[in-house]
Amino acid sequence: MVDNKTENSAQNPNGGLFYPPEDLVESSNVMTWMKEKGMKSEKELRAWCSENYVQFWDEMARTYADWFEPYKDVVQWKAPFAKWFTGGKINIAHNALDRHAKSWRRNKLAYIFVGEPVGDVRKITYYELYRDVNRFANALQKMGVKKGDRVGIYLPMIPELPVAMLACAKLGAIHVVVFSGFSAVAVRDRLEDCQPKVLITCDGSYRRGKPIATKPQADEAIAGLEYIEKVVVVKRNGQETAMQEGRDVWWDDFVAGQPATFDTLPMDSADPLFILYTAGAGGKPRGIVHTHAGASVGPAFTSSWVFDIKDTDVYWCTADIGWITGHSYIAYGPLSLGATSVMYEGSPDYPDFGRWFSIIEEYGVSVIYTAPTAIRMFMNEGPNWPQKYDLSTVRLMGSVGEAMNPDAFIWWRKYVGGGAAPIMDTWFQSETCSQVIAPLPITPLKPGSPSFPLPGYNVRVVDENGQPSAAGATGDIIITEPWPSMLREIYRDPAQYNETYWSTFPGKYFSGDKARVDEDGYIWALGRGDDVLKVAGHRISNAEVEASAEKHPAVKAAAVVGKPDKVKGESIVVYAVLNPGIEGDANLQKDIKTFVRKTLGPIAIPSDVIFVEDIPRNKAGKPVRPLIKARALGEKIADTSAVVNPKSLDMIPLLG
Repeated sequence: MVDNKTENSAQNPNGGLFYPPEDLVESSNVMTWMKEKGMKSEKELRAWCSENYVQFWDEMARTYADWFEPYKDVVQWKAPFAKWFTGGKINIAHNALDRHAKSWRRNKLAYIFVGEPVGDVRKITYYELYRDVNRFANALQKMGVKKGDRVGIYLPMIPELPVAMLACAKLGAIHVVVFSGFSAVAVRDRLEDCQPKVLITCDGSYRRGKPIATKPQADEAIAGLEYIEKVVVVKRNGQETAMQEGRDVWWDDFVAGQPATFDTLPMDSADPLFILYTAGAGGKPRGIVHTHAGASVGPAFTSSWVFDIKDTDVYWCTADIGWITGHSYIAYGPLSLGATSVMYEGSPDYPDFGRWFSIIEEYGVSVIYTAPTAIRMFMNEGPNWPQKYDLSTVRLMGSVGEAMNPDAFIWWRKYVGGGAAPIMDTWFQSETCSQVIAPLPITPLKPGSPSFPLPGYNVRVVDENGQPSAAGATGDIIITEPWPSMLREIYRDPAQYNETYWSTFPGKYFSGDKARVDEDGYIWALGRGDDVLKVAGHRISNAEVEASAEKHPAVKAAAVVGKPDKVKGESIVVYAVLNPGIEGDANLQKDIKTFVRKTLGPIAIPSDVIFVEDIPRNKAGKPVRPLIKARALGEKIADTSAVVNPKSLDMIPLLG
């Protein structure tokens, strides 16, 4: 339900800015901190915290984490290696779980799990979660898992996933979560690199009402891997499942008889907590290593300051724990704050497009964090779906995964945020662990921009010489000073760590992402460096051309790549999926080219518009442009594990 009066009052029509509601600003966690420090403006806040980042992170570490033993130094920095909180003893399982289970929060809900089958709901308190984690930690320890051992986790979005993660953390094992949508080949690639002692999986799950088998994929992935001693299988959908005698065990049998108490192991600040694999050069996944201390501080701080989470909130991050957003903003961040989170297993359109909105209404979700891809899907279905439900509890929203196009921002704010709830458009990476560029609840918003570097971070957008890019010019996002949740290393590949992140601008973290800064200092993220076209000496973002093409009334979705051009260096190719009932012909191709030219200028006019049935995308919903380009140019494609709809690659025709 939209209050038009509220909507109009919240927007400044002159500056194109969207201001947060005054009551939210005044009661926000960040404003409380500013008042305590006597800071008068957001600009002063961000500048002071970044300049005095060591002092700032010292305070955040003491505020958001408990320590078994206090640290002696905040940071020892000798690029490219930072040692944070040296001498300190910590364990994220204590911060995310133990301390709440032993406080007034013990009977507070930690998770409201909503399974895809309608009516399948489990409400789990912090005390119940604590006991479940302790039983599983005891079971792992009994079978010989110890500090430093790797434990693979190949599970869908069910409560046993965070239980397994926290149990590993408690005893000092390193969890390696692999996205449950990956193929057996992709799972094997990751497990071969980290060599876990145990794999945790399930019989199967649900997707759009249909049971999906998971265990056969796991069996195929680990065939012949002798270092995997045990496979623990969650009974999720009850389908018939082959079990290998002596190796495989059902979860319930594994934990049967185990004590509900466990002494959490104090860990050094730099001890590894998890390895998370991200796309790497040449198609080989990179194992990003994060630490107990970093994951205890960064996600909790940002969950508190960016999302303004309070004890009265019901928070929902719609991501999958198989990715960094889920690690930091479904598991560790909100749990460290003692928050109540919704955890949803299934598809946003099952049994219909009202599923998400019914969940918001039923559980009073007040803070929701999702992706532009999902928002655009709902936009295509129209406002009738959100308008059927009471969404008045929503007070703040977030966006992650890609740059949020302005139309999606305005639509989501209007129909889900009541015309007033601000949207925190966030930029971060698997390597950063926590958000780096984002608004705060006090920030005037520009739709499509994640605003500014968060307090404590030193971010620059620079040209190829490492100098600040001119206003409006495209540059590289770099981070010039260390931060607590930065990656510790690439697992078993120190040379790649240096080469990938620290060699382009020596001593500075190179993100590989492009951005521009406008005349007001707002940062506009443009995607990966390989997602920026260079046409006749001009840099053009693939995402910007895609957004332009998608505004054409005939176009449902688009992907943009560059093809070699002898004169201009590159020319622009648009792959377009048309709306139902639209027939593609030469006249429509010409019209789309003209439309893009009108919206972005003559330099951005596509040389080709090609109609396809579907766009190859990854889990985050982003077009997999490097693979689309490779397919179009007839190049060999080594790894398609990142593509959730691999058959669509076969639909990409070769370019002439």
